[in-house]
Amino acid sequence: MHYELKDLRLFQAIAEAGNLSAGAAAIHLTASSASYRLKNLEYAVGGPLFIRTPKGMSLTPAGEVLARHARKLLADVQTMHAELGAYSRNLRGSVRLLVNSSSLNSFIIPSLARFLITNTNFNVDLKEQESPTISQAIEEGQAEIGVGAGLEERPGLRRELYAVDRLVCVVQPGHPLTHADSTAFADVLAHDLVSVDRNSSNFLYLSHQARLAGLPMQVRVHVHNFSALIYMVQAGVGAAVVPFNTAQEAARQGLVVALPLTDPWAARELYLVHANEPDQAELVREFAGILLNDPQVAATREEH
Repeated sequence: MHYELKDLRLFQAIAEAGNLSAGAAAIHLTASSASYRLKNLEYAVGGPLFIRTPKGMSLTPAGEVLARHARKLLADVQTMHAELGAYSRNLRGSVRLLVNSSSLNSFIIPSLARFLITNTNFNVDLKEQESPTISQAIEEGQAEIGVGAGLEERPGLRRELYAVDRLVCVVQPGHPLTHADSTAFADVLAHDLVSVDRNSSNFLYLSHQARLAGLPMQVRVHVHNFSALIYMVQAGVGAAVVPFNTAQEAARQGLVVALPLTDPWAARELYLVHANEPDQAELVREFAGILLNDPQVAATREEH
């Protein structure tokens, strides 16, 4: 039998979530693509892996066996990546990095943590900035590298697809929105909301989408970070719209429910930009490549 690592990660995500859509969102797949991959995996195994009920999906006996082995295999792969990372060349220097809030919390923070642990002579000046202003800031020399949503192509910049960021609605278990496996932003706006700071790129982006829909945002409280936001949602203060990665752990523990948004704009393309000049420092080009090739970041581009 032949198994793809991505199929095993999908299987594990569905098993943990007890739901195909939530499991697919956890590894940045569409529900239709996840369904196709799961069918192929079940064909390779030779039988069903899940029992499907109105309340969700539970493992069959074959699924229990696969879950036990997949958990160990994927843990070993993660350990291998960590150990091999110790042999990477220890870069020296510093880079200024501008990022929007979604990429900061979903990808950049964990990516930088993994990199900086094994590159002890490298420093990063990291700042959050709204996406529409990042490209110009890089052109003006305010930073060497920028990551944001929908960054436009500019003659003086090299632009590469960094990741696909999927927004979800998070609510307390039992919230009225949980009657379905997904929801539209317009339906979310009918409820009380919790949001991050008014100046954050996340709030500004959602405010723009609300204006386009002609609907108000009923924000009860603004908090300083996504951890505080998830706590407010868990307590029942209101619903929120956030990048899935920021709510993934709380959703896995059953503290909140993460509902994929059906709006096309909820799947956002994040781009990395840096100066496209012959004399661009090799350090900047190398660090840009490291950010792009982080396995957890690259995985979001596979289905794009």
